[in-house]
Amino acid sequence: MATISATSATFGASLKPCFKNNKVTGGTSTTLKMVRAGWGKNVFPALRTSRFNVCCAAKPETVQKVCEIVKKQLALSDETELTPESKFAALGADSLDTVEIVMGLEEEFGISVEEESSQNITTVQEAADLIEKLVQKKPEA
Repeated sequence: MATISATSATFGASLKPCFKNNKVTGGTSTTLKMVRAGWGKNVFPALRTSRFNVCCAAKPETVQKVCEIVKKQLALSDETELTPESKFAALGADSLDTVEIVMGLEEEFGISVEEESSQNITTVQEAADLIEKLVQKKPEA
Protein backbone atom coordinates (compact mmCIF):
# COMPACT_ATOMS: atom_id res chain seq x y z
CA MET A 1 0.00 0.00 0.00
CA ALA A 2 1.42 3.40 -0.98
CA THR A 3 1.26 6.45 1.22
CA ILE A 4 1.80 10.08 0.33
CA SER A 5 2.00 13.01 2.71
CA ALA A 6 2.58 16.68 1.98
CA THR A 7 3.54 19.61 4.18
CA SER A 8 3.58 23.26 3.25
CA ALA A 9 4.52 26.27 5.38
CA THR A 10 4.77 29.92 4.46
CA PHE A 11 7.10 32.24 6.34
CA GLY A 12 7.29 36.03 6.39
CA ALA A 13 10.44 38.12 6.31
CA SER A 14 10.94 37.47 10.05
CA LEU A 15 10.68 33.69 9.44
CA LYS A 16 7.48 33.51 11.50
CA PRO A 17 4.48 31.74 9.94
CA CYS A 18 2.19 34.21 8.14
CA PHE A 19 -1.20 32.52 8.50
CA LYS A 20 -4.41 34.20 9.54
CA ASN A 21 -7.64 32.23 9.25
CA ASN A 22 -5.77 29.68 7.09
CA LYS A 23 -4.80 32.41 4.59
CA VAL A 24 -1.39 33.87 3.97
CA THR A 25 -1.22 37.47 5.16
CA GLY A 26 0.36 40.33 3.16
CA GLY A 27 4.07 41.12 2.98
CA THR A 28 7.08 39.24 1.72
CA SER A 29 6.81 35.51 2.23
CA THR A 30 8.69 32.33 1.41
CA THR A 31 7.08 28.93 0.96
CA LEU A 32 8.75 25.63 1.80
CA LYS A 33 6.98 22.49 0.56
CA MET A 34 7.89 18.88 1.23
CA VAL A 35 6.31 15.77 -0.18
CA ARG A 36 7.11 12.26 1.00
CA ALA A 37 6.05 9.05 -0.68
CA GLY A 38 6.51 5.56 0.67
CA TRP A 39 5.27 2.02 0.44
CA GLY A 40 3.94 -0.23 3.19
CA LYS A 41 6.18 -2.76 4.91
CA ASN A 42 9.30 -0.73 3.95
CA VAL A 43 9.53 -2.36 0.54
CA PHE A 44 10.89 0.92 -0.84
CA PRO A 45 12.50 3.76 1.10
CA ALA A 46 10.62 7.03 1.43
CA LEU A 47 11.32 9.57 -1.32
CA ARG A 48 11.85 13.26 -0.71
CA THR A 49 10.97 15.37 -3.69
CA SER A 50 12.27 18.71 -2.49
CA ARG A 51 15.26 19.95 -0.58
CA PHE A 52 16.34 23.08 1.17
CA ASN A 53 19.28 24.75 -0.62
CA VAL A 54 21.51 27.44 0.82
CA CYS A 55 23.87 29.17 -1.58
CA CYS A 56 26.54 31.63 -0.63
CA ALA A 57 28.31 33.90 -3.08
CA ALA A 58 32.09 34.05 -3.09
CA LYS A 59 33.94 36.89 -1.41
CA PRO A 60 34.43 40.01 -3.56
CA GLU A 61 38.22 39.58 -3.25
CA THR A 62 37.97 36.10 -4.75
CA VAL A 63 35.81 37.35 -7.63
CA GLN A 64 38.29 40.16 -8.28
CA LYS A 65 41.26 37.77 -8.31
CA VAL A 66 39.38 35.45 -10.72
CA CYS A 67 38.74 38.45 -13.00
CA GLU A 68 42.46 39.30 -12.97
CA ILE A 69 43.43 35.72 -13.85
CA VAL A 70 40.83 35.52 -16.63
CA LYS A 71 42.08 38.80 -18.12
CA LYS A 72 45.67 37.55 -17.99
CA GLN A 73 44.90 34.11 -19.48
CA LEU A 74 42.77 35.54 -22.30
CA ALA A 75 45.11 38.52 -22.89
CA LEU A 76 42.26 40.98 -22.37
CA SER A 77 42.98 44.69 -22.05
CA ASP A 78 42.75 46.43 -18.68
CA GLU A 79 39.76 48.36 -20.02
CA THR A 80 37.79 45.14 -20.53
CA GLU A 81 35.14 45.08 -17.83
CA LEU A 82 34.40 41.72 -16.27
CA THR A 83 31.46 41.00 -13.98
CA PRO A 84 30.63 37.86 -12.00
CA GLU A 85 28.16 36.97 -14.79
CA SER A 86 30.83 37.26 -17.53
CA LYS A 87 30.88 34.04 -19.55
CA PHE A 88 34.26 32.72 -20.66
CA ALA A 89 32.88 31.79 -24.10
CA ALA A 90 31.54 35.34 -24.61
CA LEU A 91 35.05 36.62 -23.87
CA GLY A 92 36.42 34.46 -26.68
CA ALA A 93 37.63 31.51 -24.59
CA ASP A 94 37.63 28.04 -26.11
CA SER A 95 37.95 24.79 -24.12
CA LEU A 96 41.76 25.03 -24.02
CA ASP A 97 41.54 28.59 -22.70
CA THR A 98 39.16 27.42 -19.99
CA VAL A 99 41.61 24.68 -18.97
CA GLU A 100 44.39 27.31 -18.76
CA ILE A 101 42.15 29.57 -16.66
CA VAL A 102 41.47 26.68 -14.25
CA MET A 103 45.20 25.90 -14.06
CA GLY A 104 45.91 29.56 -13.25
CA LEU A 105 43.26 29.49 -10.52
CA GLU A 106 44.71 26.28 -9.07
CA GLU A 107 48.17 27.82 -8.93
CA GLU A 108 47.00 31.13 -7.47
CA PHE A 109 44.81 29.65 -4.74
CA GLY A 110 46.80 26.47 -4.02
CA ILE A 111 43.89 24.18 -4.81
CA SER A 112 43.21 21.25 -7.10
CA VAL A 113 40.09 21.30 -9.28
CA GLU A 114 38.75 17.95 -10.44
CA GLU A 115 38.17 17.59 -14.18
CA GLU A 116 34.42 17.10 -13.69
CA SER A 117 34.15 20.35 -11.74
CA SER A 118 36.30 22.29 -14.20
CA GLN A 119 33.98 21.36 -17.07
CA ASN A 120 31.08 23.02 -15.25
CA ILE A 121 32.82 26.39 -14.88
CA THR A 122 31.48 28.82 -17.48
CA THR A 123 31.38 32.16 -15.63
CA VAL A 124 33.57 34.19 -13.30
CA GLN A 125 31.05 33.66 -10.46
CA GLU A 126 31.00 29.87 -10.92
CA ALA A 127 34.80 29.83 -10.77
CA ALA A 128 34.87 32.03 -7.65
CA ASP A 129 32.20 29.93 -5.89
CA LEU A 130 34.10 26.72 -6.64
CA ILE A 131 37.33 28.25 -5.35
CA GLU A 132 35.66 29.30 -2.09
CA LYS A 133 34.28 25.79 -1.65
CA LEU A 134 37.65 24.14 -2.32
CA VAL A 135 39.61 26.57 -0.14
CA GLN A 136 37.26 25.84 2.78
CA LYS A 137 37.77 22.09 2.31
CA LYS A 138 41.56 22.44 1.98
CA PRO A 139 43.36 20.98 4.99
CA GLU A 140 45.50 23.53 6.79
CA ALA A 141 49.23 22.90 6.57
